Amino acid sequence: MNLLLPATAPRTTSTPDPSPSPVLPEEIGEAGDAFWTWFTGWPLHVLVILVVGVLVLVLLRRLISHVTERIATGKPATEDKRAKDRVRRSPIVGDAIGIANPLASARRAQRARTVGSVLNSTANIVVGVMILLMVLTEFGFEVAPLLASAGVAGIALGFGAQSLVKDFISGVFILIEDQYGVGDVVDLGSGADGVIEEVQLRTTQVRSLDGTLWWVRNGEILRAGNRTQGWSRALAEVRVPVDADVDVVRTALGRAADAVAADPELSDEFLEPPSVRGVDAVTDFSLAFTLHAQVRPGMQWEVSRALRRAAQDQLRRVDVLRTDVIASDEA
Repeated sequence: MNLLLPATAPRTTSTPDPSPSPVLPEEIGEAGDAFWTWFTGWPLHVLVILVVGVLVLVLLRRLISHVTERIATGKPATEDKRAKDRVRRSPIVGDAIGIANPLASARRAQRARTVGSVLNSTANIVVGVMILLMVLTEFGFEVAPLLASAGVAGIALGFGAQSLVKDFISGVFILIEDQYGVGDVVDLGSGADGVIEEVQLRTTQVRSLDGTLWWVRNGEILRAGNRTQGWSRALAEVRVPVDADVDVVRTALGRAADAVAADPELSDEFLEPPSVRGVDAVTDFSLAFTLHAQVRPGMQWEVSRALRRAAQDQLRRVDVLRTDVIASDEA
């Protein structure tokens, strides 16, 4: 017997749809608007502050480096500037300034680069602090208490290190004003008299004639006498017996001055011809005359010695010097 089973529907299995549900354009627009709303807030402000701050700092450093390198390398001035200088300066003064020191170029470079380094460091600190404060403001921090705390700390630090700050500020002005440099013969007071060996922002090193190396704090320098800046003056004092003929002595000393000026080894050191002044002093036993000449910086001592030697030789020839004086000089 055959049993007829009811027909059953075929079993079907559901398969997931491989394509995701479509994102509506409205949702994309809302996400984009939310992102731009967030980005145009503090992130964009911070980014602009950083970019502008870095650009300002780079421009400042490039400007400082450019100016200081021009000064350090001594790039020639323009023709107009040269023409103005020629009109304003006399030939002697111009030549003296041009040959101020054998180490003038190195000194100018040292001064310019040192000042440039200080200015670069100052620019880094100022711009960096401004960027930091502006960024903190964008993050919602109150910078007023920070500024007040920094002011109090700065005042305390200033009182504690005021001598150090004074030394550095004085050193900067010494370099900017070119009061003295390496190789100059100076008198800084308090026994610091000699040749400059090094100029730093805090101290100046002076080597005295006896070999002592003096370390002088720049903030303690109240006066500075520079004997080798621009030009120098050679002075040679000559004393003759009080009964000597003044005209004969002046003529003899004039020949001595001319002889030194014509000396091949010293002729290039003169910026003006040497001359003889009249009687500078009278005592019971002698008359004092002075030979003087404007010379290149640092050469006044050599020229003065040569003038004294030549004066003694000429005075011997006219029998002005006594025999006992000649003997004592030769001894």
